Amino acid sequence: MRLLLVEDEDGIGKFICQGLREAGHTVDWVQDGQQGWEYALGTVYDVIILDLMLPKKDGFELLHELRNSAVKTPILCLTARDAVEDRVRGLNAGADDYLVKPFDFSELLARVHALLRRPPLQVEDVLQVGDLEMDTLRRTVHHKGKLLDFSQREYMLLEYLMRNAGQVLTRTQIGERIWGFDFYHESNVVDVYIGYLRRKIDREAAEPIIQTVRGVGFRLNDEPKNA
Repeated sequence: MRLLLVEDEDGIGKFICQGLREAGHTVDWVQDGQQGWEYALGTVYDVIILDLMLPKKDGFELLHELRNSAVKTPILCLTARDAVEDRVRGLNAGADDYLVKPFDFSELLARVHALLRRPPLQVEDVLQVGDLEMDTLRRTVHHKGKLLDFSQREYMLLEYLMRNAGQVLTRTQIGERIWGFDFYHESNVVDVYIGYLRRKIDREAAEPIIQTVRGVGFRLNDEPKNA
């Protein structure tokens, strides 16, 4: 697989490149956002590993520009920033995953491999799954034409499910994506928020759009039957 690493710190860049190459991947490494932009547009990559604190063009700006240019390559963000607001900002800009420095290389490699297994990311401003429509610019959700109201966490969870419609997402994947990587895996917070969504979306549905996959997690049905 061919990967693009956009990282300005020499030590971290060399460390990541060596590990990825030893794992059998081809890696292009650039050290500023402008070069990252040029490489990402000029070559088809399987995964982009993107630091958010970059010279010339920061990672948030680069991420936003890539998604606006319909670059669908999965993007894993690396940063020393661990505030929830920064994670939310990066994910809303189109990141697929988020890893806070310092990290173990084994975790980085596992996340890269997980991204390689995922279906392509939807990058459209309006997401449509059955009778459910989300406008990510206006941050509105309609179900069968009716405007629904969601809290910030509920909206983030629903967007994650819609961008991965048809794919089974584990509780750990959901928890780490929405609540961060300090997510307590034994917590039932994911089930609680899935319940919130169901009460707002599936209350009158003959077949629920949010499906439980027993022993695994949840899936948003991308071919729901009408109620």
